[in-house]
Amino acid sequence: GEDETLKNDAKNDAETGKESCDASKVNEENSNDSTESKTTTAAEALSSESGNTAPTAAVETTEAKEKVPAAVETTATARATAAGSGESAAPPPPGGESGGTTKAGVSSGGAEGGNGEEDASGPRNLSELTPREIVAELDRFIVGQPDAKRAMAIALRNRWRRKQLPEKLRDEVMPKNMLMIGPTGVGKTEIARRLAKLVDAPFIKVEATKFTEVGFHGRDVDQIIRDLLENAVTLVKQRHRRAMKAQLRKTVEERLLDELTGLHSREATRDSFRALLRAGELEDREIEIDEPARSKPSVLVQDIGPGQDVLSRLDKMLTVQRSGGSGAKRRMTVKDARTALEESEAEKLMTDDAVAKQAVEAAEQDGIVFIDEIDKICTPSNYRHGADASSEGVQRDLLPLIEGSTVSTKRGNVNTDHILFVASGAFHQCKPSDLMAELQGRLPIRVELKGLSEADLYKILTVPEANLVKQHVELMRTEGVTLVITDAALREIAAVAAEINMSVENIGARRLHTVLERIMEETSFAGPDLNGQTITIDAVDVKGSLGDMLLKTDLSKYVL
Repeated sequence: GEDETLKNDAKNDAETGKESCDASKVNEENSNDSTESKTTTAAEALSSESGNTAPTAAVETTEAKEKVPAAVETTATARATAAGSGESAAPPPPGGESGGTTKAGVSSGGAEGGNGEEDASGPRNLSELTPREIVAELDRFIVGQPDAKRAMAIALRNRWRRKQLPEKLRDEVMPKNMLMIGPTGVGKTEIARRLAKLVDAPFIKVEATKFTEVGFHGRDVDQIIRDLLENAVTLVKQRHRRAMKAQLRKTVEERLLDELTGLHSREATRDSFRALLRAGELEDREIEIDEPARSKPSVLVQDIGPGQDVLSRLDKMLTVQRSGGSGAKRRMTVKDARTALEESEAEKLMTDDAVAKQAVEAAEQDGIVFIDEIDKICTPSNYRHGADASSEGVQRDLLPLIEGSTVSTKRGNVNTDHILFVASGAFHQCKPSDLMAELQGRLPIRVELKGLSEADLYKILTVPEANLVKQHVELMRTEGVTLVITDAALREIAAVAAEINMSVENIGARRLHTVLERIMEETSFAGPDLNGQTITIDAVDVKGSLGDMLLKTDLSKYVL
């Protein structure tokens, strides 16, 4: 009976355990279902939320993408500014978006820095200028004379075209020398002055009246090429200095810090002084530097022409040698010391032989010689008298120079085959045909410049960037006077200048100087007493200043 009772209890326990196990399974399944439903609900909610916020995220992403170029541009500007001020830019962070931004910034900053370097370098390279650009540059300063501007632009562009030819053909292409003919004061010399500032090439302007025939007291025409070569040397040195600008700046800065802080100063001290130096707060402080070594004096024998005083040149040479050499100390401000040290360091980085070689090549291939007042060495055909040392003899000496010859200089021989010669003259007393026939043949291109009309004179007063009216206005502003010249006054000035040019002597645009100075005479004299006032000049004032003089037959006041 006990055994049966035990069996029944075991059976009941087993069934109870089975039921509890089934119940636990059901509970587990229910919990799983509830978990799945919760998970599903959460997923749906998350999906719903992400669906609702998706446009916002897209907008934020678009805005972020739009901000990236701005950040790149900001970084580029900062780096370009740092490069311009001489500050060392921070190293780019490795990887990531910031790394890409920094990389782009460096590239953009380099481009901007290049543009700034080009603007600061002064003259542009001749290869960059088309004839249209050359004429446009000349139009900014010179009124009228389109034929002369176009002829000069074509001649300059042909220099570049010749360099693009094969070497065998390049030597056969000779420059087309030019003769500009026109009355005085119409822009012949001004065209030469502006071209000298415009092109990055050796250029020299000489007066034909300064030279005499070989054997007479005075300068030989060969001195033209020697002076051209010296200009080429200066040009080559400037190019080298522009190329080594960053290196020179760093070297000079270290030299200045050595003088300001001492050779063995701590790095923290140097950094603090470096920041002050770059900020420009130490420019007026005086320091003591070693006097820069002077360049070697020129060799006397090779550079002395007939009639030059050998003793005076020798005395100057000895004075230079006695006036201090290496080891001498000079006390000067940081601003002056920077310039002196830059020249000294630049001399160390350039060898005389290399500079001379490049200068000779530049003078031979790109040199331009402008000979002004060539009509003054021309004798009218109906007026013949004794020998004139500054007349036909100079023309004969110019023949081989323009045609092509070799001139000996202290820096080497210079061949003039490919040097461009431009001559100009008013030819009032003579005609271009009175020049020697051989010289006329060596100046095959002739350009005639027109006289200036009243409309041209008005444009000269208003169109050029640095016109005469603007000059007078700015000069009076230094006295605290506001000068106003009305348009009617300007037209009256142009009319008066044109009338005097016709009735007295035609001196072109130079007549405007005479008329304007006469009108401004009283105001300029009383300028310091007119501080804070506004002076207006109209047509009535112009007539009042000049009208009474125009009625007189004696116009000596306007004869220069």
